[in-house]
Amino acid sequence: MAMAGVKIQHIRKSYDGKTDVVKEVSFEVYDKEFVVLVGPSGCGKSTILRMIAGLETITGGDILIENLRVNDLLPKDRDIAMVFQNYALYPHMTVYQNMAFGLKIKKMNKKEIDKRVREAAAILEITHLLERRPGEMSGGQRQRVAIGRAIVRKPKVFLFDEPLSNLDAKLRVQMRIELQNLHRRLNSTMIYVTHDQTEAMTLGERIIVLKDGNIMQIGTPMELYDHPQNLFVAGFIGSPPMNLIYGRIESGNMFTGKNRKALMQLPESVMPVLKGYEGRDIYLGIRPENITETVPENAADCCAVQVSVTGVEHLGSEILVYAAADGTSLIARLSPASRLIPGSTATLFLNLRNAVFFDAATEKAI
Repeated sequence: MAMAGVKIQHIRKSYDGKTDVVKEVSFEVYDKEFVVLVGPSGCGKSTILRMIAGLETITGGDILIENLRVNDLLPKDRDIAMVFQNYALYPHMTVYQNMAFGLKIKKMNKKEIDKRVREAAAILEITHLLERRPGEMSGGQRQRVAIGRAIVRKPKVFLFDEPLSNLDAKLRVQMRIELQNLHRRLNSTMIYVTHDQTEAMTLGERIIVLKDGNIMQIGTPMELYDHPQNLFVAGFIGSPPMNLIYGRIESGNMFTGKNRKALMQLPESVMPVLKGYEGRDIYLGIRPENITETVPENAADCCAVQVSVTGVEHLGSEILVYAAADGTSLIARLSPASRLIPGSTATLFLNLRNAVFFDAATEKAI
C-alpha cells in the first residue's frame, strides 16, 4: 500500500480576489491518521475540505496527496471519497445501486462490484437494507449508505463534511463510535470536518482548530484540553469550556477582578510563571473540574474565592454550579453531594496546579 498522507502547503482561498476566507493554511495529515478540522461556522474548514477534494479551486498554495501535487487534477482523479452532510443519495435507486453506481461508471466488472458492495454493507451492518430506497430509511441508515458508497471505492483518503449534523443526539453518539471502529477496520487516512468540539475530541487522533481562516492550534485532544495556546482554543475546547477569569496581578500576589476589587490571593507556586506580569492584565484559565468546595490535598497550589451561586444543573453523576464573583462568571463541576443552591454564597477553591495563564493583550498563553 502506498503512503496516503495529505500535505497542505500555504493554501489560500478568496472568492472576490480581495479577502481570503482561508489564509495561508499549512498542515500535514499522516498516512492512516484520523484528523479533525474544527471551528465555528464560517472559519473555512469546509472550504479547506472541498479544496482537498477538488470541488473548490485554490487561490494559492499546494495540495499533495501521496506526495503528488493534485491542484490541477479533477476530483475523480484524486483517489478520494467524500461523505456529505446531506447524504447526496439517488432517491430512485436502491441502496445496492447507490453503492455500486460509482464503480459502474468506472466500468468495473460486475463480480468485483458485487463483492465490494456486500463487504461494505457487512461492515456497516446494512446488508438487510440493500434492496430498499433512501426514502424508506431513517437518517442514520441513509448516512451509513453514504459512508458505504465511499468505502466501496477503496480511496486513498476519506473526507467527511459534518456527516453527523443531521442526526439526533443519541444517534450521533452511536455513529461516532462506529466511525472510530470503521477507521480501525479500514486503516485508512481520514479528514473530518465538524463545528462540534465534543465530536472533534472523541474522534480525532489530532485536531486542527480554525478561526477566521487561520489555524489556532494543532494537537491531540488532550494537548488542546490541557495546554491551549491561546484564549480562543481555551474557550472553544471542553464542555463546559475552560473558565477564563480576567484580572490583574497586584503586589502581594493579589489578583483583582474586572472591577479591580481583590478577588483572590494567588499561591506562591504559580508566581514563577507570572514573573514580570505584576500590574498587567491577564486571564486565569481553569477547568471546571479543578474548582472544588473543599480544600484539595495540594492546598499549596490553591486559592479561595467568594462567589454567589447563580445556577445549578443536576446531571446525575455530577453537578454544574454557575457562580459569579465581582463581575466574573465561573462554572464548577462538583460532586452530586453538593448542597449549593441558586442565591446562596459559597467559598470555592481553585486548584491552580493545572491552570493556564494568558496575556490579556496578545491572548496567547504565558
